[in-house]
Amino acid sequence: MSSTLSRPLILATSILLLTIPALAVEPQPDAEPQPVTVIQAGQLVDVEAGRVLDRQTIVIKGETIEAVGTDLAVPPGATVIDLSHAVVLPGLIDSHVHITSQASANYYEEMFRRSFVDHAILAHLYARRTLEAGFTACRSVGSQGFVDVALRNAIERGDVPGPRLQVAGYYISSTGGHGDLVGFSPWLTTNGPPEMTGIADGVDAVRQKVRYLVKYGADVIKFGASAGVLSEEESVGAPQYSQEEMNAIVEEARRWGRRACAHAHGTEAIKMAVRAGVVSIEHGSLVDDEGLALMKDNGTYLVADIYNDTYILAEFEKLGFPAHIIEKERKVGRTQRENFKKAVEAGVKIAFGTDAAIFPHGKNARQFSYMVEWGLTPMEAIQSATVSAADLLGWGDRLGSVAPGKLADIVAVAGDPLDDVTVLESVGFVMKGGVVVKNELE
Repeated sequence: MSSTLSRPLILATSILLLTIPALAVEPQPDAEPQPVTVIQAGQLVDVEAGRVLDRQTIVIKGETIEAVGTDLAVPPGATVIDLSHAVVLPGLIDSHVHITSQASANYYEEMFRRSFVDHAILAHLYARRTLEAGFTACRSVGSQGFVDVALRNAIERGDVPGPRLQVAGYYISSTGGHGDLVGFSPWLTTNGPPEMTGIADGVDAVRQKVRYLVKYGADVIKFGASAGVLSEEESVGAPQYSQEEMNAIVEEARRWGRRACAHAHGTEAIKMAVRAGVVSIEHGSLVDDEGLALMKDNGTYLVADIYNDTYILAEFEKLGFPAHIIEKERKVGRTQRENFKKAVEAGVKIAFGTDAAIFPHGKNARQFSYMVEWGLTPMEAIQSATVSAADLLGWGDRLGSVAPGKLADIVAVAGDPLDDVTVLESVGFVMKGGVVVKNELE
């Protein structure tokens, strides 16, 4: 058989080979240019240096801050936002919320007639209110049915407005602990499949529970180191896990690239959780001097919800909460605030966290004045909800300050929060990722 190719085949092959390089180098259409926004700030709170800068220009390209300085040139075609009469700050961060629920119904109705499906229907409203109040990021530390995971994903897709979220899924609790249904008939059960709870006992079981939560979308792991207030188990502060169980939770969380935090009111439980390696103690009501020293030495954050006591004692009887639960709050509320002051004086790291859901979402900033009353300066209180909270969440490289390279999460108020921190309760301008969410100041 002849190996000679026919002349037509050679011609066709040559044309094909000449065409392929031409297709490969065909110019591609340019990417759509990112929008440029310029904010003219009357004053800018520099939370990293703890100072206030006058007459600052903030240049934002897309979702990222490109430059910050005095009298920067406005790029051609940029959208200019005039906040020259306002005080500009980084977007606020609440490190302890339960963004999928809210204590607005009768206690027993909420407990037995509503499910996580009810929470899912309303959660987007709570997210919007939180964002419009100036909180552009939150750590949501406990939910049912993975509603928080679904809400986080919907926000990230742009389906609904809301803050950036880190979510915990289910709160890990021992049987009979603060996260369990206590004080009722054993025939009452939780909604959904039996595995859809945070209840786990023993080292192997708590490890498995961490893996289960990570599998279904948890960003952070939260567990109950001690008893609590708004539940029907008897104690407020008794440890509810062994040291070995706490160690296992934190170790397993780290194995999966997650940070662990501990609900801990009790003196001994706080120290056990710190020794286990948690990044933060939530509440910390009954911490003693040894616990404070241990937290400082380990760099453990205190996230103390010191506004709640006022709201609980004023409103929870109206919501039908049992008298013994409200009495537990009376026992710890004042002590928690006094120990918060001791923590500040001891140099323990403080991150802003409110336990929003106990009070209405969107009212998170009410806590600032209590933090100032109990030991922080206004600047320190603001730092707790910006640069410190971003560090706690592991987001310090992209959130927490108004600086080049950071995401453009920015808020502004009409008054001076360093003179009167309560002005943060009325945020008039909110930007998240370079997009204006609210502007009542121009």
